[in-house]
Amino acid sequence: MEELAVNKTILVVDDEDDVRESVREVLRDEGYRVVDTADGTRVLELIRQERPELVLLDIWMPQVDGIGLLKEIKTQEPELNVVMVSGHGNIHTAVTATKFGAFDLLEKPVSLDGLLLTVQRALGESATSAAQKSRAKRKTGAAKRGESVAAVAAATRIKQKTLKKSVVLSGQGLHSGVKTGLILHPLPPDSGIRFTGISGEVTVPAHLDNVGSTGYATSLRTQGFAVGTVEHLLAVLHSYGISNLLIKVQGEVPILDGSGVEFCQALEEAGIQQEDEEVAEIVIDRVYRIEAKGGESIAIEPADGFSVHYELRYPAPVGEQQYLYRHRGAESFREEIAPARTFGFLKDIAKLQTMGLANGGRLSNFILIDDERIVNTELRFADEFARHKILDILGDFYLLGRPIRGAIRARMTGHSDNIALLRKIREGMKL
Repeated sequence: MEELAVNKTILVVDDEDDVRESVREVLRDEGYRVVDTADGTRVLELIRQERPELVLLDIWMPQVDGIGLLKEIKTQEPELNVVMVSGHGNIHTAVTATKFGAFDLLEKPVSLDGLLLTVQRALGESATSAAQKSRAKRKTGAAKRGESVAAVAAATRIKQKTLKKSVVLSGQGLHSGVKTGLILHPLPPDSGIRFTGISGEVTVPAHLDNVGSTGYATSLRTQGFAVGTVEHLLAVLHSYGISNLLIKVQGEVPILDGSGVEFCQALEEAGIQQEDEEVAEIVIDRVYRIEAKGGESIAIEPADGFSVHYELRYPAPVGEQQYLYRHRGAESFREEIAPARTFGFLKDIAKLQTMGLANGGRLSNFILIDDERIVNTELRFADEFARHKILDILGDFYLLGRPIRGAIRARMTGHSDNIALLRKIREGMKL
């Protein structure tokens, strides 16, 4: 087991004696040197004297404004990581703190697991749980799992990737209607894509095992924590080859403008970091198919690369659309698929809202269609609706945790069909 570095110094700043004492004891038990103070006015002095590798800073203190102090710290010590701690934390507080340079934000009462995982990430140390478990599981070998030997032999091993730095986004949940935000944090190799709340206590891996619902959007759930409308973000991570990322969110991923464009911009702003570890793509070994009533169908077959062909047919003004997307990397995705926005029919809006859905639908974040025309915007592509369905498929198909080599053909399908096909692939290939 990798041993934590001894004597790294952590400065704990909090006006609550009980909080300082409990955090101090936990960190000292882990081998860290801890300096603590209740006096926010002494923080800059203590940083100069003690040279800590990390600061845990209460955001609400009697004598100082935590955000203002964060700005001063980052001005004087730009390389020093600061984790904010708040008893009134929400995603907006976390987004604000991150914008001003905080490494992360923890919510009081601070959980032991959430504290240690955040400290380890901030200090650049390997977490002792998720990443190591993932690596150990993979090293048991595909043959032991019963995965197709031919498929394993044919699989290309791809370098894992994360972000170079954290990045934030703000917006509104399409279905909840709640103003929300998103913080994307880099993670070490073999961590996977993980969603968590402000406390960081519970994380839900972006994996088929954790799919909670697929009605009008894909949601993930575990141990009482749930996150909705993950598909657009996952499509972008899939297409950019991001393997390891911690996503802090409160309830629902923001819909932004209904497409994947702003997610692409956020990733490019943060920068992509190639990591040393590799991941093997899933090579489809035969045809897998799901068919439903009304002519709906989705299938995947062996191919040299990854592609999606989608066909839809609605009454006017939509009509019949189809599009073939051949994935050639982030650039092809950004140009052909990412700009395609989600869409809805005026006649369905009232029904969706009685179901507690589409409460965040605005004329700026989806395409609204009535019986005669598109109400609120000009299409970005003549076949934008088919392209958006491909965006959804790309997101759902990242829930096996690895890139896939195969050709998908779909007709009039949605999230439930995508997930059903993924389960059939997993069963057939013993993934």
